[in-house]
Amino acid sequence: MKRPSSTLINILIGKAIIESLLVGTIAVGFYVTAFPPTFHGWGEAVVSTRSISGWAVNSASPWERVEVQLFVDEKFVSTQVANRSRPDVSGAGWAKDEWHGYSFQLGDLSEGPHRARVYAVHQSGAGERYTLQLLGDSVTFEVAANGTWRANVAFIKPAKD
Repeated sequence: MKRPSSTLINILIGKAIIESLLVGTIAVGFYVTAFPPTFHGWGEAVVSTRSISGWAVNSASPWERVEVQLFVDEKFVSTQVANRSRPDVSGAGWAKDEWHGYSFQLGDLSEGPHRARVYAVHQSGAGERYTLQLLGDSVTFEVAANGTWRANVAFIKPAKD
């Protein structure tokens, strides 16, 4: 059996490296398009109003109003556009104006711990794809037997019966 020449081996190694770089570039390009690192925001449980409130900004388009979705305990609750006044957001330099706040009023929830997550909705692919990006950290709160809330509790997932 004839041994391949070292030139052929070097060409094949070079080809493999170029293909790997090309595939990696395409993958990173797709990821940045579908999940741009330009969404920023934060949410919190507001005990007095029984709501999840916060702000959302797309730093690539700081005048744009971001669509946000709320999930509580992994279940979709509601969607809205973050267009409420939040002067602290523009004051901190996150946005060009103050109209980037949101507030989801929650109805009656079962007693026990809950976890809320707020996501920015991002459209890509000329409207063919929608992706969700988590804004900030999960918001944890607990509902007492009398319906009052306690925010920022350690979340322990309730056992399923």
